[in-house]
Amino acid sequence: MDLQTWELLSYMVTVIGLPFALIAFYMQQRKERQNEEAEIYQSLSDEYADFQRLLLRNADLQLTLPTNIDNLTPDQRERKKIIFDILISLFERAFILVYEENMSKQTARLWASWEDYIRSWCSRKDFRDALPELLPGEDPDFEDYIRKLLQKIP
Repeated sequence: MDLQTWELLSYMVTVIGLPFALIAFYMQQRKERQNEEAEIYQSLSDEYADFQRLLLRNADLQLTLPTNIDNLTPDQRERKKIIFDILISLFERAFILVYEENMSKQTARLWASWEDYIRSWCSRKDFRDALPELLPGEDPDFEDYIRKLLQKIP
């Protein structure tokens, strides 16, 4: 092979191979991002399942019912406060890891279930009443999000 042939081959590699490599790299990065999002979502889902088991172990507080019981013992009130602390921390973690102002379709799907959980809990009077004590010190954007969400809940 002469020098011109090698030069032609190098141009072909540059013209064809480089764009192909860039496309392959982009697709790989996108797939890795999707896998990371799925792992984050699965981890958060596992944490929420653990939280639900905590609710089950504390069934006497009736936190899975839409009604609020007011005649709790001091021990029950303390456990309820701790459970609400755990829940708000879980919601904040989900917010920080998943929520974005301009979400992709996939991220919006992941966030929708968390927003449903948050709305459900915020519709409970006892949880809403506890929020002024729970929110200070949390992420400011998360606090704003919760406050805006509360305005939408009757």
